[in-house]
Amino acid sequence: MTIVAIAVTQAVVAAAAAAAPQAAVEAELAASAAGWNSGSLDRFMSVYADDAVYSSGKDMVRGKAAIAKRYAGSFADGSNARGRLSFQPAAWRTISNVHMLLVARWTLTPASGTAQTGLTTLLFERRKDGWRIIADHSS
Repeated sequence: MTIVAIAVTQAVVAAAAAAAPQAAVEAELAASAAGWNSGSLDRFMSVYADDAVYSSGKDMVRGKAAIAKRYAGSFADGSNARGRLSFQPAAWRTISNVHMLLVARWTLTPASGTAQTGLTTLLFERRKDGWRIIADHSS
């Protein structure tokens, strides 16, 4: 194998390794959105760490239970009253081998009416049970 071929192979392996955490985080986020869309608060919240922090506007809450309480009003009778949730990744930053930062656009599309959209900055940490949100700032 030539030096050029080795360098190209190493670059491909490095790119794949960097993409693997992004794919895992996107899978966790997709599972969370699926929980929202099916009306399951527990499934939606599964991506949050127990010690997560959430901030939006002037409000900040600490802990998964407090974040769930904040969202609970959107869930009733096995559905979500605010519409279908989707995420579109906009920017990634690898912080460390166990931390990924994602900036994404969220969109809520109701059955009728105008869709709502905004940005969210999510700090993920790789834990024993997978990639979990430890900080969420949404606007």
